[in-house]
Amino acid sequence: MTDVDDITTARRWVILGCSLLAALTTTCVVSGVAYLIPALHTDAGLSLTEASTLAAIPTIGLMAATIPWGILLDRYGERRILLLSLSISLSGAIAAAVAAAADASYLVVGAALFVGGLGSGAANGASGRIVVGWFPAHQRGTAMGIRQMAQPLGIGVCALTMPVVAAGSGPAAALAIPAIVTAAGLVAVVVGITDPPRRTTPAAVVDDSPARANPYRGNSFLARVHIVSMLLVIPQSMLWTFVPTWLIVAHGWSPVGAGTLITVTQVIGALGRIVAGRWSDAWLSRMRPVRVIAVAGVAAMSALAIADWFDSPLAPALMAVASIISVADNGLAFTAIAEYVGPEWSGRGLAVQNTGQYLVTAATTPLLGALIAAVGFPIAFAATALAPLVATPLVPRDRSPGADDLVDA
Repeated sequence: MTDVDDITTARRWVILGCSLLAALTTTCVVSGVAYLIPALHTDAGLSLTEASTLAAIPTIGLMAATIPWGILLDRYGERRILLLSLSISLSGAIAAAVAAAADASYLVVGAALFVGGLGSGAANGASGRIVVGWFPAHQRGTAMGIRQMAQPLGIGVCALTMPVVAAGSGPAAALAIPAIVTAAGLVAVVVGITDPPRRTTPAAVVDDSPARANPYRGNSFLARVHIVSMLLVIPQSMLWTFVPTWLIVAHGWSPVGAGTLITVTQVIGALGRIVAGRWSDAWLSRMRPVRVIAVAGVAAMSALAIADWFDSPLAPALMAVASIISVADNGLAFTAIAEYVGPEWSGRGLAVQNTGQYLVTAATTPLLGALIAAVGFPIAFAATALAPLVATPLVPRDRSPGADDLVDA
């Protein structure tokens, strides 16, 4: 096994880049269908609730498989499991595009999307393990912020391409885009991924006690991080899933204009994750920035709700701000969990983290679609502001190295 000190700095960053691309495939496979909701709603005749339910199917598949993938990652390492999982994900993505092109029933298309979601469940956890394994503690927040760019960049790719392709060539052609991205991610794993050394590495801001039997026992740190992350993903899910419909259907934007705005927003959000990671490295804290981000999320979603209620021209700009804030916390929670549990448990710990967030996403997407249909976007935006409000007091304090109690960093 290659030691962490035996590779060059350039090689370490190449591994990070390949990990980012592997994780980006998950976002495209799981979240890409959301950008077909306007086409499914207006062209295919599905209700908003039905279309949003179809968009949630890949998330259900991912959620069902993430913990089993995490167990396999802990046992067999990152490279082999990524090769297997992305191969399954690619098969599902191709099958969904082919089924849609053959005018198969939505049940068949949904089954293929479910398989794609199943296969995508390993990439997030594997790439997080790779970052923690190959980067020293004082760089992990920044490196994880770069890795976490995969989500907003994946959303940007889907937002910029899939609505336009669907408008010109139909949803079947648009479904080929996640398959193309997944094929590129599989090539990146083959070419660039090396498993990090499987040893406990010291953490900057958390307890690094070696190989505990179960890191969930003894205190509530992990449980609180999971709960906070589940709450904070609700505004993110709302904005990622329904903003295209909000812009195109409710406000009359063109698919190109809506996709461009969303893509720009997601690119800025991706950079914001790096800033948040660097911020956490400078503060020697992962949780204090999360608390600030939660408070900012309440303010941003509330401002968006008010602006949209009064049909303000500032609403799209406030949407962009809220979207950027909503994605800033993910890398911090990932880093905190991986540092806390160590390599023996990081596959399972990150799998629980992902499963919780995707469970909330899968459960709330149809509910939010029904809420929008019933009362409109402004009230739905206001309702999602309650999630970060509840999350703020639940954010745990950081665990200092070697301490038995949670203390402020």
